[in-house]
Amino acid sequence: MVVRCWRRRSVVSRGRLRVYLGAAPGVGKSYAMLAEGQRRRGRGTDVVIGLVEPHGRRLTAQMAEGLELVPRRTLAYRGREFTEMDLGAVLARRPQVALVDELAHTNVPGSRNEKRWQDVEELLDAGIDVVSTLNIQHLASLNDVVEQITGVRQAEVIPDEVVRRAEQVELVDMTPEALRRRMVHGNVYPPDRIDVALTHYFRPGNLTALRELALLWVADRVEEGLRRYRVEHGIETPWETTERIVLGLAGVQGEESLVRRTARIAERTPGSELVAVHVACNDGRAGADTAALAGSRALVESLGGRFHQVVGEDVAEGLLQFARAENATQIVLGGSRRGRLRGLLVGDQVVTKVVRQAGRIDVHILTHDRMARGPVVTLPPLTSGLSPARVVRGVALAAVLLPVLTLLLVSVRGFGLAGELLLYVLAVVATALVGGVYPALLAAFVAAGLADYFFVQPLYSLAFAHVGDVVVLLVFVIVALLVSGVVERLVHRVREAERASVEVATLADLATGALRGQDDLPALLERVRETFGLAAVSLLEQDRARGRGWFVVASAGRGAPERPEAADAEVAVSEGVVLAGRGRPLDAGDRRVFRACATQVAAGLESHMRRQQATEAGERTAADRRRAEVLQAAARDLKPEVAMARRMVEQLRDGEGRRTAEERGALCDGAEHALDRVSGVIGDLLDLSRLHTGGLDVLLRPVDVDEVLATVIDDLGPGGHEVVVRLPDGLPDVVTDASLLTRVIANLVAHLLRCRSTGNPVLIDALPVDGRMEIRLTSRRAVTSEAETAPTGLVPRLCTDLTEAIGGNLRWEGNGTCELTAVLDLPAARPLSGADRSERD
Repeated sequence: MVVRCWRRRSVVSRGRLRVYLGAAPGVGKSYAMLAEGQRRRGRGTDVVIGLVEPHGRRLTAQMAEGLELVPRRTLAYRGREFTEMDLGAVLARRPQVALVDELAHTNVPGSRNEKRWQDVEELLDAGIDVVSTLNIQHLASLNDVVEQITGVRQAEVIPDEVVRRAEQVELVDMTPEALRRRMVHGNVYPPDRIDVALTHYFRPGNLTALRELALLWVADRVEEGLRRYRVEHGIETPWETTERIVLGLAGVQGEESLVRRTARIAERTPGSELVAVHVACNDGRAGADTAALAGSRALVESLGGRFHQVVGEDVAEGLLQFARAENATQIVLGGSRRGRLRGLLVGDQVVTKVVRQAGRIDVHILTHDRMARGPVVTLPPLTSGLSPARVVRGVALAAVLLPVLTLLLVSVRGFGLAGELLLYVLAVVATALVGGVYPALLAAFVAAGLADYFFVQPLYSLAFAHVGDVVVLLVFVIVALLVSGVVERLVHRVREAERASVEVATLADLATGALRGQDDLPALLERVRETFGLAAVSLLEQDRARGRGWFVVASAGRGAPERPEAADAEVAVSEGVVLAGRGRPLDAGDRRVFRACATQVAAGLESHMRRQQATEAGERTAADRRRAEVLQAAARDLKPEVAMARRMVEQLRDGEGRRTAEERGALCDGAEHALDRVSGVIGDLLDLSRLHTGGLDVLLRPVDVDEVLATVIDDLGPGGHEVVVRLPDGLPDVVTDASLLTRVIANLVAHLLRCRSTGNPVLIDALPVDGRMEIRLTSRRAVTSEAETAPTGLVPRLCTDLTEAIGGNLRWEGNGTCELTAVLDLPAARPLSGADRSERD
């Protein structure tokens, strides 16, 4: 897939939603949300807390410290006061990121919206990114399942589509045993609720089932990404990452039992998925019962499966092509218990062909009697695109049916000539149903000859005893042909209606996707490719800058055409944009629908361009904001140094001739020191510029923390005597860039030395934590100030960006006293030992 960025007028960008999903309360969703907010705040992002529910959890409340909190709105309801997120205040504040806890919460009556997720939608529409939390039991599709597991029906539910539209869904996972230990330690509920929770909702079985639901739901999101990857790379061989069962529906009465049996097969395989598909042939074959197909579709969806309707040249080939595209591992087909003769006459070869060509996909044939009573598949005449095989089957039917009927009539001889001719008319009509007009025409003349030979006097001769018999036979032929023509026209009308139904369903699906804002161009093109049974479809744009060349905007399928001349079918989407398909030429009816699909693709393309432009605008805005913040920090750092240098120079000028050599030297040293600081700030600015433009080389490797700290002490010179290093034995190495880490720590120590109180050293500690290493630098300040909890300036900003470049993160902590701590979090080079884990716990 190649996606080209289109440059048009900028539009308001929609915010991005990130959801932390958990299996139950207490797994750490709110803590993870706040930690993400602290991380983004540390990178200079404007983050506010729209609403957070700490539920009395100390660690969660501590993680919220330092983040700006938008005051809640108080509402009165039934004589009591409640607080909710003040949506208007958050919108007026317009932060870059808003943290909003408990996405499925129902607001107090009188609020702006009924549900909190509707508040979040308004924030997203305003261009504000939102980080939120959700428990798996609040998803609408799983509400009844959760009630069966826990015995508790969740009153607060959220549509699955709201969560599926999120740019990122991250699972916050915890084993049932660990969660129950947290409960016992009082880290989830107050002490008076612990015993009740452990014996009811938080039973090990309940937690295990809820955890499985959460894992499967997130795995489904991962499967969507895998499906896109397979399509983009043209991978057709099934990858058995999960069991996916494709059920082929013919659209006949009685298929409900087939759907239920297939659903039971899927239930016996944990994590499997049921996908039903109906293949409508584009050669015009009708026969699907619309009401039966609609009932089967509703049943499939009620059982948790998906339904698709596609068009293909052949039912078996279309079914196999769909199964491979879906990465299916099993195919289930319905087979009737009718005899071989009936199967030969009707021409049901789908099962045999699927079994022969399925390859590594398992095929199950489920038989049931009701399918044998389904309608006979009717076919169009040869002039309407009937396949030669169908014409041959029609001739074969006439060759079998007419002799058999003649033998029966000869043995009975009780119907009279009129009754015998009516039975022959019935045989001719049956031939027309299967083979069309031409086999019916042949059958009519053959039937007339058989009637003349066996039933018209003189018997066993083609001669006529009466002129009236000639007239009767001529009327018989005319009636047979007229009835065959009427049957052919009726079949043609039914085929047209069936085709129109497929067209309407296809266009409705595409239009629904466009209305919902689904602008995934490869997915839209894949839907068009499936509908018309094409090998590949591509969206082409004319490269006006280079003349008459074309480039691929997006594509689906293998061997997508790269220019309109290489396509079997192409239609203009807009000026300079063409939708091209390869695989087979399209007739006039197909091209009409293909053109209508192109209109929907154009809407998806426009939406895709708007989203790209909004994303680029957001990135540019963020980059401009970062540059402005850096320049402001540089100005703050430069201003006092420049003022000091100017003051020294003025004192030298004013006291020229009156100051001693020692006084002039001190003033010169002060001015030189200030200019050195200015030079350092300029160097930091250049380094930040190189870092943001990718010009800074980073070499990640295992590094000994002891060696880095020893180098830092040496680089500090006399200032190194005021640093105390306290490291435990057996520290693991960290994976980082040694030179950049040395520079970060040296800058941090120098910054802490400048703002510390006299006589207090800077303390450096290191501790392994959950597979990572924390290096803590602490100093005592002369004045306590809340604004100094997270220092601002060029050096802290440079240290933060350099730390992220070497694979870590930097945060600042202030404990409400004069202490200020910089915490460097870096990945450890090896996992923690059991002793380390137990010590940490």
